Amino acid sequence: MGGVHPLQLLLLGLLATVAAVAGLARRLSISYPIVLVITGLLCSLLPHVPKIPLPPDVVFLVFLPPLLYAAAWQTSWREFRFNLVSISMLAVGLVFFTAFGVALTAHFFMPGFDWKLGFLLGAVVSPTDAVAATSIARRVGMPQRIVDILEGESLVNDATGLLAMEFGLQMIVSGRTPTIGHGVVQFLWLVAGGTAIGLLVGLAVWWFENWVDDGPVEIAVSIIVPYAGYLAGDEVHASGVIAVVVCGLFLSGKSSTFFSPRVRLQTLAVWDALEFLLNGLVFILIGLQLPYVLAGLEGVSRWHLAAYGLVFSAVLIALRIVWMYPGARIAWVIRTKLLHQSYEMPGARGVFVLGWTGMRGVVALAAAISLPYTVNGGGAFPQRSLIVFLTFSVILVTLVLQGLSLPALIRRLRLDGADGPQCEEGEARRILLRTAIDFLKEGREQHSDGERHAYDDLLHEYEHKLEEVEECGPEATAGDPQAVTMRGLLLKTVRRERQELISLQRSGRVSDSVLRTLERELDLSESRLLS
Repeated sequence: MGGVHPLQLLLLGLLATVAAVAGLARRLSISYPIVLVITGLLCSLLPHVPKIPLPPDVVFLVFLPPLLYAAAWQTSWREFRFNLVSISMLAVGLVFFTAFGVALTAHFFMPGFDWKLGFLLGAVVSPTDAVAATSIARRVGMPQRIVDILEGESLVNDATGLLAMEFGLQMIVSGRTPTIGHGVVQFLWLVAGGTAIGLLVGLAVWWFENWVDDGPVEIAVSIIVPYAGYLAGDEVHASGVIAVVVCGLFLSGKSSTFFSPRVRLQTLAVWDALEFLLNGLVFILIGLQLPYVLAGLEGVSRWHLAAYGLVFSAVLIALRIVWMYPGARIAWVIRTKLLHQSYEMPGARGVFVLGWTGMRGVVALAAAISLPYTVNGGGAFPQRSLIVFLTFSVILVTLVLQGLSLPALIRRLRLDGADGPQCEEGEARRILLRTAIDFLKEGREQHSDGERHAYDDLLHEYEHKLEEVEECGPEATAGDPQAVTMRGLLLKTVRRERQELISLQRSGRVSDSVLRTLERELDLSESRLLS
C-alpha cells in the first residue's frame, strides 16, 4: 500500500476548512459564502499554501449543474411564473444593458479597451450568482417578494450572460459582428431547446420515480438528473442551464406525488449536505484563485490594478441600479396593463435593494478563465489577463461589500419583516386541520361506541391544534404566552423521553437499532417544535 496521495490530503483539507469556516460564519451570523471567499483569499497569500486551479470545465460540468438544480428545486414555480416578466427584465434586459454599458464606458477608465472588449467584459460579469444572492438574501431577512425575483434572475441569467459572451468572442476572435436577427434566433433556440430538453428529462425521471420506491436508488437518480439535463442541452447546442432549471422546476412541482415520505426525508438530507459542500468548495476556491488572476499582470502596478478593480466594480453596480428603476416600471406596465396581473408597483426602497443585491460568483470567473489565449491568425487575445483580474475584483467587491452591507441597508430602509408566505401557512394549517376534524367526525358516526373513544381522543387533539394556529402561522404565535408555554412544555417532554431512551440503550434493555428507530421519531418531533 502506498502513502496518502497529496491530492487526497488537499481535498480533505479543503472540506475541513469549509466545514470549520462555515461553522464560524454561522456563529457570527454572517453568510458563509462571504467568509469562505475571504478565507480563500487570505490563504492564497500564505507562502506554503498550494496553488489550486479552477478549470472552467470543472465549474461548468461538475459544480454548476447540481447547484442550479438544487436552486431550481427550492424555487416556487408559482412565484417564478408570476414574476416572469420582472425576472426577464433582469435576466435578459439587464444582462445586455450591462454588456452595452461597459462597452460604452470601458475606454474611459481602462487603457486598451475598445467597445468590443468592453462588451465582452460586460457579458462575462453580467450573470449574478444563484447561491450567493439567495443565501445572503435569506440570511438577512429580505422580503420574500424580492428573494423570489432574485432567485429567478440568478437561475436564468447564466444562459443569457454566456450567450452575450459568445457574441463578444465572435467579434474579437473572428472579427465578425453578429446581426440582431442572428442573435434573436440563437437566443430563442437556447431558451426553446433548453426548455424542451429539460421537460423531456423531467418526464422520463417522473415516469421512473412513479415506478420505483427505493431511497438509495432515487437519491442516485436525483444526483444524475442535473448532469443529464445539462449535457443533453449542450449536445443539441441549446442552453444546458435552462434545461437544468426547467427540469428542476418541473420535478420539484411533481415531487409530492412520486416521493414517499421516507424517501423525501432521505433525499432532502443528502441534497442539503451535497449542496453545502459544493457551495463551500466553490467559494473557497474563488478566493484561492488570486495567484492565477495576477498571472500575466507583472508589468502593471498593484495600485493601478486595485484602482481598475474598484472603479470597474463601481461602474457595474451603478449600471445595475440605473437599470432597476425604468426596468421595474416597464415590468409593472406589462404585468398590469397587458397581462392584467394584480401587482403593485415596487417602492423605491425595494427597487434599490434589488439593485444592490447583484453579487457575482463562480460562473463569471469560470467564463473569464475560459477565454482563449489567441485570436484567429495566432495573435494574443487582447487584455485577457486584465479581464480575468477585473472579474475577480467584481466578485470580491460585490460579494463582500454588498453582502456585508445588506443587513444594515435593509434595517435602514425598514424592509426587514415577514410577508405573504407566513399568512398563507396559517391559512393552510387551518384548512388541513379542519379537513382532519371533519374526517374524524364522519368516521366516529360510522363506528360503535367502543371504537369512538379513539376518535374522540384524536378529535380533541386536532381541535386543540386548531385553536393554537394563529392568523399568520408560527411567526404570529411567538408572542402568545399560552402557545409559548405549550411549545416549551412539549420540547421538555420530548427531551426527557430522549434521556430515558439513551438510558435504556446504555443499560442493554434496547438494541442500537431500536434506539435509532425511536430516536428518529423524537428528532422529527423536536425539529417541528424548533422550526
